[in-house]
Amino acid sequence: MDRPDEMLATAAAGGDRAAFAALVTRHYDRIYRLGWRLTGSVADAQDLAQDICAALPAKLAGWRGEARFTTWLYRVVVNAAQDLRRRHASRARAADGWGDWELARQDQISEDRAALQWLESAMARLSPELQDTVALVLGEEMTQAEAGEVLGLSEGTVAWRMSEVKKRLRRIAAEEARA
Repeated sequence: MDRPDEMLATAAAGGDRAAFAALVTRHYDRIYRLGWRLTGSVADAQDLAQDICAALPAKLAGWRGEARFTTWLYRVVVNAAQDLRRRHASRARAADGWGDWELARQDQISEDRAALQWLESAMARLSPELQDTVALVLGEEMTQAEAGEVLGLSEGTVAWRMSEVKKRLRRIAAEEARA
């Protein structure tokens, strides 16, 4: 279907299965890619994408069309990733920080290309808020205004967060160089 996302979303919210299928087909890769950038894990990204697509019919009922569909969809993915991080953190606390999450993280790092290992490790040391911002601005190539819309922040706050990310990554690199 060549209809705009917003028309498809409205139709899908009304029960149009073909419109829903078109939206999922059009945006599945985007959902997966952002999920991977937010979680750093192929397995978590796959789970997120599948869970989001399964929940999308119900979520579309809440879509009001006040923003572009992709902006709304990015917010859905960011929220799902934040929920997943909270679940992982709960599991980690329950296992004194050495539970399933750490093992999965180690497995993921070993699968990734060597060039990404340092960046993933450094990104994991950032707060979830900074991780979300980087995933949208750099990973999804959004403008700071677009990322702000997705995250519910001002463009200035997104700019500050990106500046903070750069400072923290430089600090991490310097610390590792001294070690």
